Amino acid sequence: MNGKDYYIPAAAMAVSLAFKLPALRHNWRDPLLRSVVALLTLAGAVFTFAAPPTIAAVNRWTGIVNVSAPLVYCLITAFSASCLVLMVNWRGGPAERTQGVSRRWILGYSVVVAALVVLFALGETPVERLRDFDTYYANTPYIGHMIALYLLAHFVAAVVMMVLCWRWSLQVRGWLRIGLVIIVIGYIFNLAYDATKMTAVGARWTGHDLDGLSTYAAPPLASLGALISAMGFVVPLVCQRLSDHWESWATYRGLGPLWHEVQISAPSGTPSVQMAWWSAAELRVIQRESDIHDGFLHLGPYFDKGLRDGAYDSAVAEGADEETARAVAEAAMVAAAVRARSADPDGKIIGEDEETVVDTADGPRDLLRISQALRHSPVVQAVRRREVSV
Repeated sequence: MNGKDYYIPAAAMAVSLAFKLPALRHNWRDPLLRSVVALLTLAGAVFTFAAPPTIAAVNRWTGIVNVSAPLVYCLITAFSASCLVLMVNWRGGPAERTQGVSRRWILGYSVVVAALVVLFALGETPVERLRDFDTYYANTPYIGHMIALYLLAHFVAAVVMMVLCWRWSLQVRGWLRIGLVIIVIGYIFNLAYDATKMTAVGARWTGHDLDGLSTYAAPPLASLGALISAMGFVVPLVCQRLSDHWESWATYRGLGPLWHEVQISAPSGTPSVQMAWWSAAELRVIQRESDIHDGFLHLGPYFDKGLRDGAYDSAVAEGADEETARAVAEAAMVAAAVRARSADPDGKIIGEDEETVVDTADGPRDLLRISQALRHSPVVQAVRRREVSV
């Protein structure tokens, strides 16, 4: 792998981080958001500082031969800890428990980072190695221990992440489960990275040469593992947002029949709110629901409770369940009220006893059922034909 193979994933992480920073600025106390930002930052740093050109540059700038090695190891260790902390906060639970587990992971991996720095300081690495540091210094006192420690820390984090994600995936459904399975797949590549590195280092310990595994096979596995895992964290968030957006548009369209039905009840000259073409679907749904409720207020004096009860009985007789029958009854009453209001252009009925006003809906689900009944219910169509004949 050359420099661009590292810098391209680093750039992708930087772009993702740029999208998250504004949210962090407005909600910096959110532990989940902080964990996501930390993970993206460390992932980008790992890819950046693990690139051979960066390794050479850092060694040259600091004047310390191979100082990039412990730097990259510390970043990988910190990234492993950030993944564990993110998973703890993502899964949620009692605040004290999540904070306690997060602190233990952070403390444990902070000790590992400190040990890596100490071991590097105690050892000697006089020959600069940009690609095969692990195997070249595998038998060097202290340095070999540093290499083994970072591999062990990474391996432990990968195993724990796989177990946590797999167990959680068996308890959930939908996009979250898909995301967790993707993370598991990513960590399979991470375990393969650990296996190739450990095999190559172990071969050095026993006097054999399998350096190619560490130099050429391991880096692509690490890159794939990090990218796939990052995708697993992103997929549930993005896809759930898209799913919610689609559901909002479906609700907006589903409310159409009821919205058009009650428009006739609005007094002439009533100002209407004009929505911009870029307005969010959620905002459009709220506006449409508001228009419908306003229409109900104007239709209230024309609502016929007896007609509603009769329509309810008819719907039940045709085999409708409780909620559907109630929606059909409300839809029939609305349809009859609209025609009654049309037959009373001067509004002579308005102002009668307030008890005639009926609250027909208490949420978007009821409104959707009423809207569907207006379009599809034969009971509503029968009421319409009867009102026309009258």
